[in-house]
Amino acid sequence: MPEGLPVPSSTLISGPGGTGKPLVSFAFVSAWLKHGGSAIGIPLQYPSLEFVEDAIARLYDVDVKNYRGKLAYIQFDPKFSYIERVSDNTVKANLLKPKVWDEAEKEAEKLIEKSDLGTMIFGSALNLLLFSPTYKNAMIKKLKEIIEKDKTKTHLFSVSTSAFREQIRVWERGADNLMFTRIEKPMKLFLRISKMKDVEFSKEEIRAPISEEVLNKIKAVAETTRNRMIPIIRKV
Repeated sequence: MPEGLPVPSSTLISGPGGTGKPLVSFAFVSAWLKHGGSAIGIPLQYPSLEFVEDAIARLYDVDVKNYRGKLAYIQFDPKFSYIERVSDNTVKANLLKPKVWDEAEKEAEKLIEKSDLGTMIFGSALNLLLFSPTYKNAMIKKLKEIIEKDKTKTHLFSVSTSAFREQIRVWERGADNLMFTRIEKPMKLFLRISKMKDVEFSKEEIRAPISEEVLNKIKAVAETTRNRMIPIIRKV
């Protein structure tokens, strides 16, 4: 990516479950913070926000504590009724509801400073939202609109194609920038860029320099959270 990431734009990192997509997105988040941007994280498949911060520190040598006022989170809780600020940098919300998504973003924006670079919204495991029989179609439409049309912020999402593959193609087609990950045994992470908005890029697949140990740890935590949350979401 010799010209970097277009700003503002929407980026979707797509691939089968367990292929390290959030770890790739954390590289962009780290660079964003280092260049003065503010960010809001929506890590759907991680049990704690500390886990996200630990991964960013371990992989990209960025101590999130040095960016106080620059980074906020929206913590997903499918059993929660609406929106609540639970700390000075965290909002809890049931993101299965499109209107709640908008309101949660607005509430989280109050917790971060404005920056010349703008705000990045980064989220992972968006496919989890599609397990809700009530809100599935509404969330497909909502995220399609965000990915295609919302240029007030820079959006960076990752999504597993292990379920709802055809629906996820809708988001892939709408994204300005599209990337794919895959895992090769024993545990090697590869990244390929399919398209980018108005900038030059290489389509050559590259291996991401992330260790087998880190990949296995992240995968185990994500799988545990998914197994716990999917039955809950199916009832909503």
